[in-house]
Order: sequence, then C-alpha cells, then structure tokens
Amino acid sequence: MSNRIDIDDDDVDMDVEGRLFYHGAPYSGEVVEYRENIVIHLDQYVDGRLHGLRRAWYSNGTLKGEEMCRYGRPSGEQKEWHPNGQLAHRQIFTSESGKLVAEYHWDEEGRVTSSWVASEG
Repeated sequence: MSNRIDIDDDDVDMDVEGRLFYHGAPYSGEVVEYRENIVIHLDQYVDGRLHGLRRAWYSNGTLKGEEMCRYGRPSGEQKEWHPNGQLAHRQIFTSESGKLVAEYHWDEEGRVTSSWVASEG
C-alpha cells in the first residue's frame, strides 16, 4: 500500500466530521490534489484526521499557503501568500486546543493592513 494517494481517487471518501477514508478505512499518509498534472495541495493524515503539514500552491508553482494541524485542528502557524510571493496572512494557534491567538494581514506590497492579538486573561 502506498503512503500517498490522490484526493480524486474513487476509493477516497470523507465523512461529515471531516475524517478521510481510503478503501473504507481511516487513512494515514499523504493526500495530494492535482490540477493539470501540477500538485496544488499536499496534506498529511493520521487515522483519517489532518495531522502534520498542509501545503497549497498556485497553478504556477508559487507557494500559496501552509499550516500545521494536530488531529484535525490548526496548531502553531498558518501562512498564506499573495500570487507575487508576498506574505498575505498569518495566523497563530495554540498547539493544545487550536485556539486562534493572533492574526496579521498584509497587502501585495508588504504593508500591514490589519492585525489582532488575543488579550490574556
């Protein structure tokens, strides 16, 4: 059995809770999505849950986004880039609960357009 599958494979299914199954069993490994033979998404799963690095690319190969997940929840940093490669969006989540604690946005020229940090307490 391969440790990488195509999300468009007929044997891939997802339940209402977002768990991914391959041949009817919770899947562990990489899941890839292609557009015109170019990888546009690459996700890691453990026991049917997103767990590990998720990455996405624009169709020209430029990195579009990346984030870490722990058993289906965001964990640590999530980043998205504009098509020109400039950082567009950054979110920071707690590792334990996946709670959002900070968020930043930039325009295509690299200027901050908004930011938010959770207050302690």
